[in-house]
Amino acid sequence: MSEPETTSTSRAARHLRLLSETVEAVTSSLDLAEVTDAVAVAVARAFGTDACFVYAYDETTNDLVLQAVHGTHVEATAGPPRMQVGEGLTGWAAETREPVSIAANAHLDARFKEFPNLPERRFQSLLAVPILDRRERLAGAMNVRTVEPREYHPDEIELLETIARQVAQAIDNARLYERSQRRVAELEALGSISQAVAESLYLEEALAHITEAAAKAAHAEVCALIVDGPEGTAMASRSATDGPTDNELVALSETAPLDADGVFALPLLWKARRVGALVAITPERRPFTSEERILLRSVANQAATAVESSRGVMRGIVAQEIHHRVKNNLQTVASLLRLRASGADPQRALADSVDRILSIAEVHDLLTASREGDVDLSDLIRRVSAMLGHGLGTPAAAEEIAHVEVPGDTATAVALIFSELYANAHEHGGGDVRVSLREEHGQIELVVADAGPGLPAGFTPEQSLGLKIAGALAADQLRGELALEDGSPGVRARLTWSRT
Repeated sequence: MSEPETTSTSRAARHLRLLSETVEAVTSSLDLAEVTDAVAVAVARAFGTDACFVYAYDETTNDLVLQAVHGTHVEATAGPPRMQVGEGLTGWAAETREPVSIAANAHLDARFKEFPNLPERRFQSLLAVPILDRRERLAGAMNVRTVEPREYHPDEIELLETIARQVAQAIDNARLYERSQRRVAELEALGSISQAVAESLYLEEALAHITEAAAKAAHAEVCALIVDGPEGTAMASRSATDGPTDNELVALSETAPLDADGVFALPLLWKARRVGALVAITPERRPFTSEERILLRSVANQAATAVESSRGVMRGIVAQEIHHRVKNNLQTVASLLRLRASGADPQRALADSVDRILSIAEVHDLLTASREGDVDLSDLIRRVSAMLGHGLGTPAAAEEIAHVEVPGDTATAVALIFSELYANAHEHGGGDVRVSLREEHGQIELVVADAGPGLPAGFTPEQSLGLKIAGALAADQLRGELALEDGSPGVRARLTWSRT
């Protein structure tokens, strides 16, 4: 027996209204979330169902990802529910390209798949259809549910399939728009990275900008730049503190190139020479898209340029600084030679000048080895005392030396003063020399003591040209003070100055 005409007419009117609302929903926005939300609401209301679920197809993982739901809620304890095509009743509809209609106890079907954060067991009926585009390619799937048992009429099934095709077009349009927006964001990111590389004078600033921009544009959980240096491979910059540790990222960088399990690692190459690596990791370890890989390759090239450009700038700065210091120290040596040449003992003048030149050479050697441009005075004093002791043929001095770092200019003045005090102590103290270095509350003190007969009666530092020069260096270069103390026995030469 056919159904009453009024019922059929009513259903046809309702279906026509639903089609109209669906068309309006799919054309209302280019945002996928907005479109699918509007469709879920319109379909559930028009079909008189308690819920509607809309899934989008992720071709990179062959998953159906829940995009919108009306009539229930998704607990925020995990990400959006996703299932492989073929899993669950809706996944089966997507795989077979056929509708699935169950009037009651849908959760008892062998194909049913349950999600811990999605309460579905309370629904009795289910009607699921694939979302296919005009070329019959899978774009997703959708279903409607009711709490009470319900039979779905053939024309209802046909209508939901028709709506699904409209939704497929909306999904395609939204994805095209999303890709274009992502491309714009990628180009903007590359532009900002290029600008940062060109304008930043500091490598740390440039690399921090690169990792932040790359992580955002490539939708990465963390993006890190690891730089190879003379002391090994080390973390230079990362976009987020969450995720893998620095050591784990450095270990991944050593495997570059790598593209597996949501990890993309690329070497930073400069003229076929590796200078570091880029490591990017996706949330939940999803694979990177081809567009994201292209972006990260461009970022790696930019980062390699930044690293090598910075090193070139630093090499120029270091060379300029070395030239400046060598020039200043040669002028100091020339002045000392002129002063000594005016004395009565040319041979002693030559020997003293050699000692001073060698002392300055030790400063430059330590500056070359230092990464921060500072000199460890304890190391310098040991080197200079060993060098002077070897020349004088005397045993090494007793030492009580603390670790004190000073700028290169300060170290040069200290080396010149120390060489004078040390030579005097050896000459007048019979080879028994004691050296101490300490720092307290920003005050640095260097003491050179001998065990000789002490200062001659009426002696003043102005009577010795070497001590006069040392005193002038202490006052002018260190803004400090050089004092001689009669230790009875021996003499204590005390050099003090402040860091400020």
